[in-house]
Amino acid sequence: MRVASKEFCVPEVIMYTTAVCPYCVAAKNFLKSRGASYSEVRVDTDPAARSLMMETTRRSSVPQIFINGAHVGGYEELVALDRSGGLAPMLEVTP
Repeated sequence: MRVASKEFCVPEVIMYTTAVCPYCVAAKNFLKSRGASYSEVRVDTDPAARSLMMETTRRSSVPQIFINGAHVGGYEELVALDRSGGLAPMLEVTP
């Protein structure tokens, strides 16, 4: 799902994280380096969000990243997606 602004549709990026997670920090920095903004959901402070994340992804590790509703995976999957050329189209801002 893309989020509409006044003139553009920007990709919706949601990242499930915890406070003490080096891969979460790496994923945030990686997305910033690609010009993407994201919404962060802290699962260490929100048990309901953790349950939803685990139900949706079948994973308990963080980060878990979604772009436009599609589950990308964790940091390593995010980087692999970028290397294969699949990340840039997902992060495109469209009119």
